[in-house]
Amino acid sequence: MSTSTPKDTPGTKTSPEEKLVASLITLLEAGTTPWRREWEAAAGGHHVNLLSGRRYRGANPVLLTLGLHLRGSSLPYWCGFAEAKALGIFPRKGSRAVHVLRPQVHQQSEGRLAEAAPADGACHRWVSYRPVAVFNAADLEGQALEGLLQKRRQAEGVSRRPEPERLAAAEAVLSHWGVPVNFAGDRACYLPVPDRIQLPDRSGFHSAAALYATWAHEAIHSCGHSSRLARDLSGGMGVEGDGGMAYAREELVAELGAVLVGDRLEIGSAMANHAAYLGHWIALLRDSPRVLLQVLSDARKAADLICPEDSEAVRS
Repeated sequence: MSTSTPKDTPGTKTSPEEKLVASLITLLEAGTTPWRREWEAAAGGHHVNLLSGRRYRGANPVLLTLGLHLRGSSLPYWCGFAEAKALGIFPRKGSRAVHVLRPQVHQQSEGRLAEAAPADGACHRWVSYRPVAVFNAADLEGQALEGLLQKRRQAEGVSRRPEPERLAAAEAVLSHWGVPVNFAGDRACYLPVPDRIQLPDRSGFHSAAALYATWAHEAIHSCGHSSRLARDLSGGMGVEGDGGMAYAREELVAELGAVLVGDRLEIGSAMANHAAYLGHWIALLRDSPRVLLQVLSDARKAADLICPEDSEAVRS
C-alpha cells in the first residue's frame, strides 16, 4: 500500500480523516511517534488560536501536534481561513489545513431537534463532532501576521509557569488518581487484576517529566478497568489476530491519552520510545482509518478522568 497522501479520484472524495491517517502512517513508517512533543514553554506550549489566544481542547492538541510534524513547524498558533482573511492574512500557496474537531451539542424534545431545552428540562442531548480546517501560523502571510505573533508570544510569557511549579502540579494530580502505584524494579505496566500501576524506581528516569509522562501512560491504561471506562484490556504483545489488534489499540489509547494529560499538565510527552509498537499501529490504522478518531475519543475520556480540562481552556 502506498504511504503517500491519497488524492481524490473522479467519483470519489477522500475525507480529511483518511488523508490524516495516510500522512500519519508515513510518519510512523519513518520511525517517529509524531504526536509526542517535549514541553517548550519559551516557544509557546499550548495550541491556541492565533487571533483570540483561546486554547484548543478535547482531542485537538493531538491532531494539531500531528499537524506540526507534518509541516515541520514549531509554532502552536492556528486559525481558520475566514477569520484570517478578515485581517488580510492568507495561507501560502500549497499550504495544507489541519482538521480539528469542533463539538456540536444537539437536543431533542418531543421528537424534534430544539435549540434550547424545554421549560421542564426534559430532553435528550448528545454531542457530535464536525471537522473544521485551521492553518498553522507558519503557513500564513500578510501584513498583520507579525503583530499577531508578537501578541501571542507576549501572552505566553505572562502565563508561563516555572518548571518546578508545573512538575509539582503533575505529581499532585497523578498521586491523587485513585489507583495505587508501586515504585520498584525496571518495568512500567498496569496490572488489571490487582488494579495497580507498576513503575520503575524514580531514579531510573532521566527526568521528572519522563517519569510523569510514563505514569500518565499507565494511568490511562488503568482508566480502562471494568469499574471505570471498561475498555478491552485482554490483548497482549506478540499475540496474533484479534488479541494483537486489541493490544495495539489499547496501547495507542494510552499513548494519546498520555499526550493529552501531558498537555494539560504542561509537562509534554517525553516518555521512552517503544518502537516495537509502531508496526502494530500502522497495521491497525491501515485496517480501519476510522479507528484513529475512535481511539482519540477513548483517550480524551480517560484524560478527562485523570486530569479534567481547565475551564479556562476554551475551544477556538
